[in-house]
Order: sequence, then structure tokens, then C-alpha cells
Amino acid sequence: MVSSIEQFAKNFNLSSFKKSIDLKKRILFTLFILVVYRLGTYIPLPSINPAVVSEFTRNHAGGLFGVLDMFSGGAIGRMTVFSLNIMPYISASIIVQLLTSMSPQLAALKKEGESGKRKINQYTRYGTVALALLQGYGIAVGLERMMGHSGCAVLDPGMFFRFTTMTSLTGGTLFIMWLGEQISSRGLGNGSSIIIYSGIVANLPAALFNTFAMGKQGAISIMALLVLLIMVIAVIAFIIFMEKANRKVVIQYPKRQTMVNMPAQQQNSYLPLKLNNAGVIPPIFASSILLLPVTIAGFGSVDPDSVLGTISRVFNHGQPLYIFCFCAAVIFFAFFYTAIMFNPKETADNLKKSGSYIPGIRPGEATADYIDTLLMRLTVIGSLYLCFICVLPEILLSQISLPFYFGGTSLLIVVNVSIDTVAQFQSHMIAQQYEGLFKRSKLKGM
Repeated sequence: MVSSIEQFAKNFNLSSFKKSIDLKKRILFTLFILVVYRLGTYIPLPSINPAVVSEFTRNHAGGLFGVLDMFSGGAIGRMTVFSLNIMPYISASIIVQLLTSMSPQLAALKKEGESGKRKINQYTRYGTVALALLQGYGIAVGLERMMGHSGCAVLDPGMFFRFTTMTSLTGGTLFIMWLGEQISSRGLGNGSSIIIYSGIVANLPAALFNTFAMGKQGAISIMALLVLLIMVIAVIAFIIFMEKANRKVVIQYPKRQTMVNMPAQQQNSYLPLKLNNAGVIPPIFASSILLLPVTIAGFGSVDPDSVLGTISRVFNHGQPLYIFCFCAAVIFFAFFYTAIMFNPKETADNLKKSGSYIPGIRPGEATADYIDTLLMRLTVIGSLYLCFICVLPEILLSQISLPFYFGGTSLLIVVNVSIDTVAQFQSHMIAQQYEGLFKRSKLKGM
């Protein structure tokens, strides 16, 4: 069976791409938005001592701070206005979706169509502002406690600094949220995923350079670098294989007579159920949830024997409690997001209305139960795959102190977003080819 990438490479027509003005505009617009985003990751917060922040970044690159810096595209390591990145928006989306599943009022609002969706999005934005203000205050307090050889990280601490930090970080988060929405509507790909993807990819060259520099200096053995290379290639290949895996459910349509005096033919089709329906959402959601309390608590210098010190220590990257909570959150969000995105009862009703059915399964409730059982089994395998691909490589990397950019979570995001973007590019190309065929047929018919 030919994969979608091979099919895309076979059907790709450079002349069609040159004629696709809309597609080129979308690509250029996406690149322009990403340039704006990357410029924002270099605008520092006011009253910050960059020397202390840089020293702290080097000393804490192997813990939760390194994970935060990876998701922010290096912005939090430079302590810029984009330090919070889009994580408050993702956390607010999680909270609103959880409330939607529990609240009858929000569930009814979701069923109202486009108007209900706009109201839920508005609630998500309000939640984003609240979480960004809360996290911004935690970062401001943490910065005031951050000490280095050249003094405090804040040149002029106090309430005014906390206020400016909160407003700057909140404004930066809202601006990134707006940029992501612009990419989704006028660009190519999912805006939130593309922004996180660009942050990871932008720091990959520096991570590669530092890794090879460590190997040249003898800090990492050649064998460790070889194992890293093999691991990265194997993880990428495994991710592609698992993301393309799906369960095809046979769907039979009513018999239709295609030509006069010809017997009616039975038409069959397939309902593809992906092994990983949730994509990269569970690891991103799990990371944002686990990093939220740590960010609020502040990441400055704390007493190791205090409560905050204990929390920071046991929730450090690679620790058993962090791994357990991360896996539990990934499994929960894999089931939760799959349940939100795919409704077996609605699918069964649509099949029944069209006269279609699954062979051997009665239409209606039995079909919904059958699809729900299949989804449950697939999601179990998919969630365990996500846990394995996100946790195991990062445990290995923590043992040899390498950047998180080579970990399973970052590779999963990069590969998934690349596959989705290529799929959208392919759909736009196919639409362009159909448009050209329609135009030529109209000209011939004149």
C-alpha cells in the first residue's frame, strides 16, 4: 500500500505549485508570522539583569527549567516578553474542555454551532488572561529571589516590577495566541502547534553544535554520540510508523445501479480509526499541567529543605514521581481528547441515515458500541505508545546530560506537526489541481 508521503511525492507537480497563488500566500504569511514570533523571543523584560539570568539558565538547563525553555523556544532562558509562550492558552483550553464535559450549560452551548463555539473561545481567552497573570506574578516573584555572582536578577525589585512583568508576560501570551489564530485561519497548519514547533526547531542547530562541542572536548564519549544518533533515527521512524497506523473498519453502502440493464453493485468503503487520535495534544497538555504549579511557585533560589524545594526536587525531570504523573496525565488526556474529537454515537447515526452499515453489526446502538470498543482499544495502545516515546528517550538523555531537544516529546511534536503540515500542503495542491481542471472544462464548453 502506498503511503500518503509517497503518493504526495508522486503526484507533486511543480508547475501547479507555481500557479497556486493562494498556497504561496499562505506559506509566505506563515513564515512572516513565525519571523514576528521569533523576534518577540528576543525582547527582554524590563529591569532584568541578563548576566544573572544567563547564569541561572546554564545551571538549571537539565531540570524543569530546560523543559520550559524548550517549549518557549528559548524565550524563558533570555527572560523575554514571550517567556510564557502559548502554554497559558493551552492550559485554559484544557480547563474549558473539562468544564464543557461536566457542565450541562457549556455542553448545550457547544451544540449551538458557530455562535456557541465563539462563546467558548471567548471563555478560553478569559481563562488565558487569568492564568497568564497568575503565572506572570509567579515568575516576577521568582526573579526577585534569583541570585547570581553579579547580584540579583532584578535591577529594581518591588511592586512596580511585578506589575510590569505580569502585564508584559500576559500581553506577550495574548499576542502569541493571536498569531496562532492568524496562522490557523490565513496560513498553513495549526497555529498553536506551528508556534511550538518553530521554537523547538529554531534551537536545534544550537543544541547540535553544543552536543558536538561536548563530544570534541571529551565531555561526551563518541559511543554516547553514536547511541544518540541511532536513538533519534529509531524514534523518528517509530513515530512515523505509529502515527500512520490505523484500523480500517469496513463500511457497506446500499446497492446502487450504475448503468441501465446492469445489476446493482455493492459498494464498500472504510472508516479509518487512527491508533493515535489525539496526536501531540496529550504530551503538550500533560507538560503544561505539570509545569503550571512549578511556575506559580517561582523558580528562584529556595531552601532545599523547604516545601518548594522538596516539590522542585521530586518533580524534577527524570524523577520517578514526575515520570509517573506525566504518564498518568498523558493517558488521561489521550482518552479525554479522543472522546471529545470522535463521537461514536454520532458516527453510527450518520451511517444509519445513509443506509450504510458495518458487516455483522446491527445499525444504531450496536454500531456505536462497536466503534466505541474499537476506539477504547486503540486509545489504550496509543496512550502507551505516547508514554513510551516521551519518557524513555528523555530518561536516557538525563543520564548523559544532553539537551531536551533530542527527547521523545520534542521529536514527537516535530514529526507530528511536519506530517500534518505536509498533509495540508497536499490538500491545497489537490484543490488547486481540481480548480485548474474546472477552469479548463469551462473554457472548452464555451
